[in-house]
Amino acid sequence: MTMEENLDIPLSKTRLKKLAKEVEGLAKHLATMPEAAFAGFELEVDIREEAILARETVGRGSHKRQIKRLAAVLRSNPAYTERLRERLTALDQVAAVDRRQFHRVEDFRDRLCDAERFQEAYEELLVLCPAIERKVIARLAQSVHQHNDRRAARELFRRLRDALAEISA
Repeated sequence: MTMEENLDIPLSKTRLKKLAKEVEGLAKHLATMPEAAFAGFELEVDIREEAILARETVGRGSHKRQIKRLAAVLRSNPAYTERLRERLTALDQVAAVDRRQFHRVEDFRDRLCDAERFQEAYEELLVLCPAIERKVIARLAQSVHQHNDRRAARELFRRLRDALAEISA
């Protein structure tokens, strides 16, 4: 078969169902994304109305029905749906990077707060962030070691987050 003949063949039922499920997953993602992210997300008016309705519907069966309705509206405009999928994927990738950065800061904080692993983590931190306030970091970690000071642990986290964000930027 040539490429031209291949284009004339309709999609199989299985392929159509798979595509419909993908669009339904996209609709579910829109309906369950955090409010702050949804508020800043630009959508066409009809899609926004359906998404808001799906987000506000609380009953299990009625919520599933609204998700399917939103998916049907999305399927009616395939080009817009593809652009929307790309935007949501980009948003998810940014969230994944933020999550990895958060876990990295948590790991550093935990190692600095552990008296046995402090020295190794402290030296690694000084290599990564030479401009960080060494004495302040050491003092906060010591406070956690000696007094199990939660306030110091939170302050240590904030300072690490800021310092590691500067080198990432």
